[in-house]
Amino acid sequence: MTAPVPQTILNALTDVPMPSVPPCTVPETVLRVGEVDLPLITCGTLVVGSGAAGLRAAVELHRRGEHVLVASMALYGGTSACSGSDKQTLHTAGTSNRGDDFVALAKALGAGGCMDQDTAYVEAVGSLHTLAGLQYLGLPLPQDRFGAVLRYQTDHDEVGRATSCGPRTSRLMVQVLAAEAVRLGIALLKKCEVVRLLSEMVDGVERVVGALAIDQERRATNHGFMVIRCHSLVLANGGPGELYRDSVYPAHCYGGLGLAIEAGITLTNLSESQFGIGTRRTEFPWNLSGTYVQVMPYVFSRDAAGKEYNFLAEHYRTTREMVSNVFRKGYQWPFHATRMLDFGSSLVDLAIAIESRRGRTVCLDFLRNPLPGADGKPFSLADLDDDVAAYLRNNDALQGTPIERLRRMNPLAIELYRMHGHDLTREPLPFNVNNQHMNGGVAVDLWNESSLPGCFAVGEVAGTHGVTRPGGAALNAGQVGGLRAAEQIASRRQKMPGAELDDAVRRQIGDTLALARAAIGRRDGLVIGTVRDEIQARMSDSAGFLCEVAQLPGALADATALRRAVFAQGFAQVRPAQVIDVFRWRHLALASEAVLTAIVRYAGDGGGSRGARAYLDPAGTSVPSGRNGPLADYRFRVERAEDRTRKLMVRWTGDGFIVERQSLRTMEPPSGIFFEKNWGPFLTGAVYKPGFTHG
Repeated sequence: MTAPVPQTILNALTDVPMPSVPPCTVPETVLRVGEVDLPLITCGTLVVGSGAAGLRAAVELHRRGEHVLVASMALYGGTSACSGSDKQTLHTAGTSNRGDDFVALAKALGAGGCMDQDTAYVEAVGSLHTLAGLQYLGLPLPQDRFGAVLRYQTDHDEVGRATSCGPRTSRLMVQVLAAEAVRLGIALLKKCEVVRLLSEMVDGVERVVGALAIDQERRATNHGFMVIRCHSLVLANGGPGELYRDSVYPAHCYGGLGLAIEAGITLTNLSESQFGIGTRRTEFPWNLSGTYVQVMPYVFSRDAAGKEYNFLAEHYRTTREMVSNVFRKGYQWPFHATRMLDFGSSLVDLAIAIESRRGRTVCLDFLRNPLPGADGKPFSLADLDDDVAAYLRNNDALQGTPIERLRRMNPLAIELYRMHGHDLTREPLPFNVNNQHMNGGVAVDLWNESSLPGCFAVGEVAGTHGVTRPGGAALNAGQVGGLRAAEQIASRRQKMPGAELDDAVRRQIGDTLALARAAIGRRDGLVIGTVRDEIQARMSDSAGFLCEVAQLPGALADATALRRAVFAQGFAQVRPAQVIDVFRWRHLALASEAVLTAIVRYAGDGGGSRGARAYLDPAGTSVPSGRNGPLADYRFRVERAEDRTRKLMVRWTGDGFIVERQSLRTMEPPSGIFFEKNWGPFLTGAVYKPGFTHG
């Protein structure tokens, strides 16, 4: 940003106000289950979650004439509304002077493997539609004077298809979509958390028919339990942010994995996550990608006595190599095992992990340039790798200190931290390597429908992302998924469901109510806080971005033992106001076991290191090196090519998991799709039918 930006504009892009939502006034009746009377609400489609993906689904459903209801555990409290980075990225088809090639974009989206070919193409094509819709609603994407959206290069992006509204792109997406939902009169339950999916046999097929939820605004009666009857349901309640201790998710993001697992829904790619540097969750969790590191701040650690260590100099051979790789963390932000080799940018992540294990706090200092590396040469803007020097030169970012370079390139990044009580112009910023995104999740088809008919999944809870993806592709995937789910649901032209529920559904409700009743006042049982600490410590220490293969079976055995204890003993000392936590941590115990089950199966079958994790193994064939030689303790397995062409499917059976390998879905060549031949299938709705191909 070479031109000065007025403070009012900076404020508008960082402190983003959200629209007020009127009280939900949908009609309700009473459902008697045993001796309990519960409120019953009926809708066509229930959207679970109010982030950018869920709101997109709700808006698109309403526009297609569907009666839709949104249930949100905390309106504007999820990752879409509360997460971001230096200039949070939205990755879509580009508008360069040559346009874009959807086939090429699909290949880029799935380049890391484990992503269905048809899903990648759908996300590529759909990106133009969803981007235009967001612009129509008022999303302030930057443009040049010709009307083209401004673009830049992000991680796993070799072309430059990324764009951004600043550090709070996804919050701005939520803002415009929420405003549209309010304008359309879509009903939103603002403090309502779904705790169980309800299903029954319909025409010989088990399908979703509703949900049991806890509405915190009704907590005075029956702990807020209520039943929502629907013919379709869209899971849009995000990833399991509370699964890890070292996490950059906002607090209280529990996600929808456990909810889906308990319902017997098939999941995929649970072994795949994304890790990267960010500020600590105990303070203000935020991703430190892009310009935060491209300005090359001084990276140091500090021990308990206050002594500082220029620890990256232990790992890189020269000052130039060291600072150039700090810069590259900007567009190579996610950890990737292969980038630990040859003194690459993920050696930074490994070095940070080593310092953390020494008990030191790692910091970024924007007031000081990096200290000399192992060769003793002072830091100099005239002595950088060619790609780094060109980037800084092209962006007029050759100022004398990191904070001046950051102020020139991205003043919004400074304002964002100032708004949350940390002034980068005055003090260093503590950070570490965190879990940031679940790339696996609910297995879905071409229209984002899960293995439970009528139940769809969009956003992070959907397992569509594969191993690696261009930065910002997840925001696009949620928008396209919301649109696709809405199109499929609307194509079925289903009638509003009645209020009747069969005996099987009533038993599901009764069993769930019994779990809550048993926890209140119970003296013998597990303590929620203890279960939380055990899950988070195990996932961060045994299933983080560095995984010791020999320790994985033991970690899984411990996770299974904990889940069985949760199911058998329940929770104790639960106050009525804490009833919701019984289900949150029951679900996260399930999710933790499921993720470790997938990791153990993948590693046990000989799977190697890639985007999510480095699998450390004394028999591994790759060893990262520091300036003093090989780092033998971090020898790791390499990825096998065949593992990119298949995915792991995981399904809960009631007391364990079934894990199967499945080949990726392919698709017919788009070059064979012609207007005259395929207009008819669109007009008749055949394109929405399972198994349809453009023959």
